[in-house]
Amino acid sequence: MAIGGIWPSLLLMAGIVAAVGLCRSLVRRRLHAHPHLCSFLLEAFSTFQVCACTNELCLLGNVEPKPHTALTLTYGFTVLHGSTLTGSTCNPCGVLQPLWGGGTSLKAGGLKIGAQFVAAVLARVFMHFVWRLGIAEAHPGALLQGCGNPMQTTEVQAFCIELLFSVVFQLTILQVETVKPGYRVHLIALLITMLVYAGGNLTGAIFNPALAFSLHPKCFYDNFLIYSLVYWIAPSLGTILVAFVWKSFLGYPETPTSEF
Repeated sequence: MAIGGIWPSLLLMAGIVAAVGLCRSLVRRRLHAHPHLCSFLLEAFSTFQVCACTNELCLLGNVEPKPHTALTLTYGFTVLHGSTLTGSTCNPCGVLQPLWGGGTSLKAGGLKIGAQFVAAVLARVFMHFVWRLGIAEAHPGALLQGCGNPMQTTEVQAFCIELLFSVVFQLTILQVETVKPGYRVHLIALLITMLVYAGGNLTGAIFNPALAFSLHPKCFYDNFLIYSLVYWIAPSLGTILVAFVWKSFLGYPETPTSEF
């Protein structure tokens, strides 16, 4: 695909970001007296934005020049998500961190994880509806795809890669917690872009269970055991390992409640 063909996709993703920003603002203003419902909806809208935009970004992986365009878009939209979704994790692994450290209750954590998976499914349904409209050049082809087979290596290697990437990502989140937000979002975006470059051709470098389910629902349906082990268990195990080491051996009781 030529680089000129990405503009409809960029406009679509910009519209999603704008709409989610408006919804989050309305939720904060109207539902501040209902903290649990407010938290659920904020996390759901945030995860919807990340999943919907990433579904669209995956269609732009073959835009020339490769892989520079895809990596630039990954970095740019990660910065955009980090700047507009302050206070949200958009990743079940990000909820496991404060749960393990006692920074949030089981009920609150369960609500957030539930919101993330609900939003992941809704984002996929929404993007399929948009793709049927044929707004962009890549949309008709996206509807014909089955399981995209993101694992281009053995199951054991894929498990180890997703676990390792989750460990590196969660350790970085903990390390940059004291960095100014304006710098932190760029550091996180740079790390994610580097991990995508390093492992994107092997597993997709997702390390986010909700996002993985949104991107590859047919793969989970066809081979649930393998995909749940690689894309759910591996990143969750990596997160728990980091939280355990951080609290038990390094002596830091506090864990962040947001990845942005």
